Amino acid sequence: QVQLVESGGGLVQAGGSLRLSCAASGIIFSINAMGWYRQAPGKQRELVADITSGGSTNYAHSVKGRFTISRDNAKNTVYLQMNSLKPEDTAVYYCNVEVVVTTTPYDYWGQGTQVTVSS
Repeated sequence: QVQLVESGGGLVQAGGSLRLSCAASGIIFSINAMGWYRQAPGKQRELVADITSGGSTNYAHSVKGRFTISRDNAKNTVYLQMNSLKPEDTAVYYCNVEVVVTTTPYDYWGQGTQVTVSS
């Protein structure tokens, strides 16, 4: 079993910054892609950013240049540095991790952390 623990959400004024963390623990042979998604009220969950095991990154157009995703493979942790936050970034943010156990990949989700940006 694998557990994902997220931290770092909160309330911030527009223009401010937050850093989200998501640590994976449990039976982990290796981790493939790690990513962050978000879901605002009344909207579908959307990809914010992801990062491959090799460090290649991908960002939603709306966050490019403001958000940075990174990972620490030794700690099985993925981060999302969010700068120049806007009210439209308000959402519950979920981390997503593809964990390999022996040779089989499994998809796991964090519990979600609320990010609220006030205008």
